Amino acid sequence: MINSQDQKLLMLLRQNARASITELAKAMHVSRSTVQNRIARLEAGGVIRGYSVQLGGEFSASQVEAHVSIKVFQKLTGRTNAALEGISQVSQLFSVSGEYDLIAIVQAQSLEELSAVLDDIGNLEGVERTNSAVVLETRFRR
Repeated sequence: MINSQDQKLLMLLRQNARASITELAKAMHVSRSTVQNRIARLEAGGVIRGYSVQLGGEFSASQVEAHVSIKVFQKLTGRTNAALEGISQVSQLFSVSGEYDLIAIVQAQSLEELSAVLDDIGNLEGVERTNSAVVLETRFRR
């Protein structure tokens, strides 16, 4: 179980995973060893699984992103998931409730590349149909 201090630490790390222990300690008004111990405990407990790269403004702005809802033939779900994992432009895949079975987050360098990836997804074995929503603007991301 995590407490409010752990939640604050996680928020700070989501904002800047490269923040130093000293910076985190100052922001939390605690000692460096307290932050180190909390991070070690959160990592050991599986709360923190890793640290990732956030793309910079200009590069990120040049990316085209789409959320692709995917209806899958149930007997082929495993194959479809594996095939989607093999498409490098698919950055995330969620299993969801409702009319569709999956939502894939697709990031491409251009509309042309996005169109090709959407065609590839639609042609995968096990995909019954798709519905895509292109992201026009990201208001915030945590």
